Amino acid sequence: MNENNKIGALFREFGASYRALHSLSLAQQKTMRAIERCRTADLGGHVDRCDSCGYERIFYNSCRNRHCPNCQSLARERWLLDRKRELLPIVYFHLVFTIPDELNPIALVNQRPVYDVLFQAASETLLMLGRDPRHIGGQIGLIAVLHTWGQNLMDHPHLHCIVTGGALSDDGQRWLSPVKTKRGKNFFIHVNVISDLFKKKFLTYLKQRYQAGKFKWVGRISYLKERTSFDQFLTQLYAKKWVTYCKKPFGGPEQVLHYLGCYTHRVAISNQRIVKVFNGKVTFKWRDYRDSDKSKLMTLEVFEFIRRFLLHILPSRYYKIRYYGFLANRFRNTRLSRCKDILSLIKPATSAKNERMCWEDVLLELCGLDVRKCPNCQSGRMVRKEILYRSAGVPP
Repeated sequence: MNENNKIGALFREFGASYRALHSLSLAQQKTMRAIERCRTADLGGHVDRCDSCGYERIFYNSCRNRHCPNCQSLARERWLLDRKRELLPIVYFHLVFTIPDELNPIALVNQRPVYDVLFQAASETLLMLGRDPRHIGGQIGLIAVLHTWGQNLMDHPHLHCIVTGGALSDDGQRWLSPVKTKRGKNFFIHVNVISDLFKKKFLTYLKQRYQAGKFKWVGRISYLKERTSFDQFLTQLYAKKWVTYCKKPFGGPEQVLHYLGCYTHRVAISNQRIVKVFNGKVTFKWRDYRDSDKSKLMTLEVFEFIRRFLLHILPSRYYKIRYYGFLANRFRNTRLSRCKDILSLIKPATSAKNERMCWEDVLLELCGLDVRKCPNCQSGRMVRKEILYRSAGVPP
């Protein structure tokens, strides 16, 4: 099995038989087929030849599917280039919003509306508390990243949020620091306050979408179609304690970038975590957070592994990374620029150059990896010799 594309090899061996026995969404079907073809002759590629020693190398094209473990590195590095230019010389905080397990079956059937509620409730909670003069009294900035999995690949929807440790005043003239700051304090708003408001907002928006008929009630959640049952379900969730994690503040902007690089373009499981595929079973590494974060091995039947992987395929065109406050897309150019002026940060060069950079230049700038250098003689340059076209019948 190709060590760099274990999931692709697994899908190529078992994907067709799995699809024959299971009903999949269009997004799941497209993702499976994309991963199966990723970096194979099916997608075409090119042949490079060294202009010094004549060494030849074949590069097959990537599928560029956002759920493919092979295709996120370059996308992540391009994204980080933009985020690097937006970092401010301030403290940043890391929060994680989770929802009770009782909501997981609803989210599996109704991904888009439930994930929308999660984004809306979490962002509004932080923005509202940030505007409260008892905490800061201005507009904070935050980036929210959706993850839908746990280490065992089961459904576990949650949001990772990067939050600025300060805010822009409403008049745009001042940078505001938190009112209450204590040494060793994880966040400037108590976690219980955040959790309580988040719970209320989430359930309010969930109820609104229920009344608007936005949900499908099938299978084991079909009983919730009855209004009485749904109201009882909400009552139970109101009574339950919701968990929000406020982690330690980042040590500096460099740590923020490292975190973002680890989390933003992560998929449900990487190739590196898969130990072996043998005799119709898949063994992979996972961390058991309920057992002192111990590293363990889990073995699943191959079809169960595929089922769990496919739980985390997002709906088509669904945005898993979103920006709010003064980092929101419609405000970023003006309000972020104003924050930099107030904090006396030298503005970096325009991003136009980076937007035109090809993938070879991106790797060279960020990683110091010169893929144009001949790996054989170490002195020549690899020059494009031939284009390999994709197989007939393979969609672009």
